[in-house]
Amino acid sequence: MLKTLLIAVRALVVMTMATGVLYPLAVTMTGRLLFRETACGSIVLRGTNVVGSLLLAQQFVDDKYFWPRPSACDYGTMPASGSNLGPTSKALRKLVDKRRRNFLARQPQGLTNAVPEELLCASGSGVDPHLSPSAAAAQIERVAAARGFNERQHAQLHTLVDQLVEAPQCGMLGCPRVNVLRLNVALDQLR
Repeated sequence: MLKTLLIAVRALVVMTMATGVLYPLAVTMTGRLLFRETACGSIVLRGTNVVGSLLLAQQFVDDKYFWPRPSACDYGTMPASGSNLGPTSKALRKLVDKRRRNFLARQPQGLTNAVPEELLCASGSGVDPHLSPSAAAAQIERVAAARGFNERQHAQLHTLVDQLVEAPQCGMLGCPRVNVLRLNVALDQLR
């Protein structure tokens, strides 16, 4: 009986060390060596201040910044989820109409371009950090006007959006996209 108990305790210690210490340590170290930026949360710094993470959307409401997709969870990571409102939902229709009116009202005078759908509907997670290039481009006029950009800076803004377009993963998964935080950080550095 005592011999069996010692074997069980030894097996428990060995398995705890292997699966509870060595394996997580190996996975963490491999991630940090091979995928340093992603494994550390893709944190964006401005000097020594943390600005945000490239993996999570942050709320930008000022006209001088590009806006991310709306969030059903107010950009919170703990309650991250969609709204569960379907295409026949009156509440969703009202919300989309309100977002459309807000977007168009904040565009420069006389500009009434179509509003990209992704700026009207929240993502499934509520914290999607990317927009399509067309959704980013639809905001260029507002951002340029809010910052008082001249023609040269306006052209630089178009170039900046084009430069920050990320290709589909592995060349085939997903669509071209622009990370909103990366775009806004680069925008603040534009002269």
